[in-house]
Amino acid sequence: MRNRQSTNDLFKGRHFEQEIIVLCVRWYLRYKLSYRDLVVMMAERGLSVAHTTILRCVQRYTPEFDKRWSRFSAQPGTSWRVDETYVKIRGQWAYLYRAVDSAGKTVDFRLSPRRNVASAKAFPRKTIRSQGRSPEIITLDGYAASHRAVRELQQQGRLAGSMRLCSSKYLNNLIEQDHRKVKSRLGAMLGLKSFASAATTIRGVELMHRIRKDQFNLRALATQGQTPSEIWEAVPAA
Repeated sequence: MRNRQSTNDLFKGRHFEQEIIVLCVRWYLRYKLSYRDLVVMMAERGLSVAHTTILRCVQRYTPEFDKRWSRFSAQPGTSWRVDETYVKIRGQWAYLYRAVDSAGKTVDFRLSPRRNVASAKAFPRKTIRSQGRSPEIITLDGYAASHRAVRELQQQGRLAGSMRLCSSKYLNNLIEQDHRKVKSRLGAMLGLKSFASAATTIRGVELMHRIRKDQFNLRALATQGQTPSEIWEAVPAA
């Protein structure tokens, strides 16, 4: 906390004010807008902003915003629905591993260039690190590599031996419906150009999705009744 940059330092030296940068990044990640749409919208406010400037702001500030919001993240449940979906990056398919709990709250996500046992094992390891605890139940679809990955993690002691592994297409409808809401935003973008930039953009889209699902405890900031802009000013500064 003490080593974290102040918001003044975070935006120091930028051509545009903090309010404009945050607004462009937030709107791009939240709504079905292209960078050029935002250029036009900013022009209506009397601001001349290049689409490449907005792109750089998204890539620069998304990880920082995610870290600052995550300090207020409410911990999801220990019954995970895990699945992967497809994302096209520069004409090639990549795989977005995602998990939600039994209430539909996002647990974690991981973008991978491959869909195999190694990738299926990497996702639970990342999720356990981020959550600080193991699941009690993991529900998967019928994909064999995912089942093998979980069994091997249990054998290695990375997952508790008492954890239950389930396979249920019906129960996994929850995560499949959740995929659609994330991919709806990604589909409106004019192509993801590189794996690194795609991972950053998806991180921001997932953050906005968690905010919509009310996965943050902001009571200490007394944000009730405040506008989104006021909340976005309060959270990074806290």
